[in-house]
Amino acid sequence: MLFFLQGAATLAFGVEFRNIGVKLPTFELGGMFLSLARLTAFLIALAAMIGVYLFLKRTYLGTAIRAISQDRIIMPLMGVNPGRIFIVTSALGGALAGLASCLLVLQYDIHPAIGLSFGPITFLICVLGGLGNMVGGFVAAFIFAQFISVGGFFLAVEWGYVIAFVFFIAVMFWRPQGIWGGK
Repeated sequence: MLFFLQGAATLAFGVEFRNIGVKLPTFELGGMFLSLARLTAFLIALAAMIGVYLFLKRTYLGTAIRAISQDRIIMPLMGVNPGRIFIVTSALGGALAGLASCLLVLQYDIHPAIGLSFGPITFLICVLGGLGNMVGGFVAAFIFAQFISVGGFFLAVEWGYVIAFVFFIAVMFWRPQGIWGGK
């Protein structure tokens, strides 16, 4: 599906890099330079993650989503409409993907192949955190970011990714279900 959408975007918009023309400032704090775009993206993503977590834990629809993910066959007998839950879950996933793209556009130029830049690392983070575990995914993303940042600071950005990937492989040997994954 990714390659189909990339091809359609290439035909529709071309292969040029584009941006929205908004440049948020960078400020210095204690010898560190902080990008307002990245800080804004982090805070909005954190708020969205907390909102989704509370939605899944405290609402009827969230409970139904978690229940259907555990046992899809029995839930219709409990009065849960699987079709409705599928639509809600798909809409929530699409909304989160749209929010992520809005936050990325603040920091990066957009081109049809941008999904290839973030797709593999996102998959590794989801597996490392434990599939289906939001807190594990957040912790795994934080760990990956530290490896990439520190490795990029002392060596090169590419080596930061290599170190993060080696860490991923080591954890998969130690805990194949991920850091926060169940048994």
